[in-house]
Amino acid sequence: GSVSRRLACGDAEGRLEALFGRVRAIQDKSGRFDMLLCVGNFFGSTSDPEWTEYRTGAKKAPIQTFVLGANNQETVRYFPDFSGCELAENITYLGRRGVFSSTSGLQIAYLSGTESQDEPAPAYSFSSKDVTELKTSLLSTPNFKGVDILLTSPWPRDVGNFANSPGKINTKKHGSTLISDLAASLKPRYHFAALEKAYYERLPYRNHTVLQETPQHVSRFIALADVGNTSKKKYLYAFSIVPMSLMDPAELVKQPQDVTENPYRKSRKEAQKTTKPLVCAEEEPACQFFFDLNKHQGKKRPSDVKERGNSQPKQAKTPSQPTGPCWFCLASPEVEKHLVVSIGTHCYLALAKGGLLPDHVLILPIGHYQSVVDLSPEVMEEVTKYKSALKEFFRSKGKRYVLFERNYKSQHLQLQVIPVPLDCTSEDIKESFITQAREQQIDLLEIPEHSDITQVARPGTPYFYVELDTGEKLFHSIRRSFPLQFGRAVLASPALLALPERADWRRCAAGRAEEAAQARAFRRDFQPFDLALPE
Repeated sequence: GSVSRRLACGDAEGRLEALFGRVRAIQDKSGRFDMLLCVGNFFGSTSDPEWTEYRTGAKKAPIQTFVLGANNQETVRYFPDFSGCELAENITYLGRRGVFSSTSGLQIAYLSGTESQDEPAPAYSFSSKDVTELKTSLLSTPNFKGVDILLTSPWPRDVGNFANSPGKINTKKHGSTLISDLAASLKPRYHFAALEKAYYERLPYRNHTVLQETPQHVSRFIALADVGNTSKKKYLYAFSIVPMSLMDPAELVKQPQDVTENPYRKSRKEAQKTTKPLVCAEEEPACQFFFDLNKHQGKKRPSDVKERGNSQPKQAKTPSQPTGPCWFCLASPEVEKHLVVSIGTHCYLALAKGGLLPDHVLILPIGHYQSVVDLSPEVMEEVTKYKSALKEFFRSKGKRYVLFERNYKSQHLQLQVIPVPLDCTSEDIKESFITQAREQQIDLLEIPEHSDITQVARPGTPYFYVELDTGEKLFHSIRRSFPLQFGRAVLASPALLALPERADWRRCAAGRAEEAAQARAFRRDFQPFDLALPE
């Protein structure tokens, strides 16, 4: 049938015996694979005695093998013809760039070499012209939905945005921006890369804007380590794939539970940056801050015009206007400024009024958003940064945080963040929440760690959710009513903080001077972890 079984491999560095030995072992154990796709440095920079045996036909690759071209001057000599050619029996160089359609109907786009700013690029590099031509050749095909596989040697820049951690690789500084642009346009179902001597399987990401565009298939980025590395990092990846052209469209666009926002969206939207709002003086009316943001609604932004073909112009989600006075819009006179402990570009932190503990803190968007589901990607990204800063801050004090949000009878998003001692394990915390919820006929369900609350909660529906600093999450969709103090009551209960007298915030009010002193102390301690530090 139409299912093909593929293997992908990181930098072989000329270690062909190790690589093909491993492939033989896999095929002996789990049956034949159709092809091996090699990204990164196929050849080592020193002379390769192993290669001679394959080139002369003394040895033969056990599988149809496709490789990308040179990434440095030393290995250019192995590739006689830049448009692609057979290098040895069963080993084919794909070429500088292009699309390869396999007999089964799979479309494999490839780009050899590393990014270069020069035109023409050196023999082991590609330039923006190569990327544009490759994009144009595909995007101009009728009903282009994306490619099945994309092969590049460098990582795409920013692939770690909205994602599980790529380990030691800083994806904001490493990798190629041209490849990010290529991946954003070609929407590969699998994208393989290497060169960083690291294995990183990114969570799948979306290729459409939720609720604004029809769902599209997700993309999976997988970086592979070098063959035979001593630290046992994964360098060979096996996968089965049915060509997109043969799949049922509904099946193709199924969104896995752990899908994330598109990591390259931000770089494509640089032009839409909103300027950093100033913290307004107390007496300015609330509308002052929103006025500017709302002015752009409904107009095409310059970067939307350039977006390809038939995609609808993407509107950034803008904060709505509060219906009455809002206690949490930073620009509004109702905000108790003395409680604010950090101000970022899109969010701020404030101590909770009548907090469960002196360092009970809220993460709040500066603009008026009602819930996490309504946040734009930029705001969401900053919320995530504040979460990790608070995690490190509380961990440095021997604590872990519990975060909860109640999107019910609330008009401005508040993420409540409360530290508990580290010896409260995440199991204890989940257990307490689930048990006390059950006693009140509330089902709190655990949802996958990497899944995004926006996939579970439908916009406009009330919900309550808890998140631990490990990423574990519990979620409840509110149908009728919900006890307003629930999250706080669970944390105050004997099993966790044992502070029953503080379960109701109204009984915990402190005077303004005391609040201001607590905020000063928090600001001082939090300083080294704060995002809002001047660059």
